[in-house]
Amino acid sequence: MAEQPKNRLIDVVLDESIGRSTPDVEHEREVAIFDLIEENSFHPVGDDEGGPYRLRLGVRDNKLVFAISREDGEQVVTNILSLTPFRRIVKEYFMICESYYEAIRSASSAQIEAIDMGRRGLHNEGSQTLQDRLAGKIDVDFDTARRLFTLVCVLHWRG
Repeated sequence: MAEQPKNRLIDVVLDESIGRSTPDVEHEREVAIFDLIEENSFHPVGDDEGGPYRLRLGVRDNKLVFAISREDGEQVVTNILSLTPFRRIVKEYFMICESYYEAIRSASSAQIEAIDMGRRGLHNEGSQTLQDRLAGKIDVDFDTARRLFTLVCVLHWRG
């Protein structure tokens, strides 16, 4: 069996500040967390000891809180990001997702594909924004930023 890389997440927990939602939203959150843990590259800048890491995500005062600890629970660092740079992207992402789900029911395959391209483009924009905002704090590759952005979106989804 291949050895797992050290600089990765092995656990992601949503802080009580997130609150509970509908069963559908809770399911989406669980899927987003599973996908993130399944494949990621995650390393707090300046942590020479390395992981693997546990991440506790929360929202406090309209800020996204990344509380990072080691596998044994030892606290590594807490990083806080303003959610303001994500507001427009998340709002537009939700709107285009609604259009996509409506289109699946009645639109042509060309229309569905066009909407899906727009959805993926917004998701990429949000992922890049997250990666940029984490720069100098947490090193993540683009795929990990995509999975984290999915989770940020799911945190805002009320169902």
